[in-house]
Amino acid sequence: MSSTVKSLAIWIGVVFLLLIWLPMLAIVRIFDRDPARYKTGKLFRNLGKYISKINPNWQITITGYENINDREPYVMVCNHLSQADIPLISNLPWEMKWVAKKELFDTPVVGWMMKLAGDISVDRKAPDRREQTFEQARYYLGHNCSVMFFPEGTRSRNGKLNRFKAGAFDLAIREGIPILPMVIDGTQNTLPKRSWKFGVAKHIKLKILDPISTEEYDKSDIRKLTKEVREDILDQLSKWRDQEPEEVDNMS
Repeated sequence: MSSTVKSLAIWIGVVFLLLIWLPMLAIVRIFDRDPARYKTGKLFRNLGKYISKINPNWQITITGYENINDREPYVMVCNHLSQADIPLISNLPWEMKWVAKKELFDTPVVGWMMKLAGDISVDRKAPDRREQTFEQARYYLGHNCSVMFFPEGTRSRNGKLNRFKAGAFDLAIREGIPILPMVIDGTQNTLPKRSWKFGVAKHIKLKILDPISTEEYDKSDIRKLTKEVREDILDQLSKWRDQEPEEVDNMS
């Protein structure tokens, strides 16, 4: 089967799942009395899990998640290689509110579901966008629900690790919430940017690293914490790829 035909078949399956999931999500949202919309959000993440299962190219290994209780909230952070990262991370047995740019919430069907699930919209043009984001994130953390950031801000174009923005780490220190670092590799060729065709993926891996307490950090330590977490993620990528950290670091 050619890559074009295979990709077309996968997208048909994705559209089918979306059309099923939207009314299901709307119904669950009506009866979801949890202030964090936990059941609604968890159902939405399950959509990502099923999307990842219909792609025959994806062989996924996830490790390190067994002892994590997401109702003890975390600020979760992960490197970002492709749009495939989102359904991959949705395989985790947790609910987490995703921090995403406002434009995605305006997308038909997917954007509607993000709103129903209670994901966090970031208006990049707003001068107070950080405080708006923090206000929404603080609400969920206060109701025992984790929040999820891609601290690079956008997908890596070459698979290397980009600079981390400090927002997630600032939030974690302010609220005294532990950071939960995650590392992805292998998705960089699965759905190339500006292409609808799925690439042939290598073995896709997602590893949950040890949580990092922020109790001993204060506002002056934001940059230090950001650097420490980035180095942990960089080291794991270096081990997986059998390369020196400098070869994996886009800032070298």
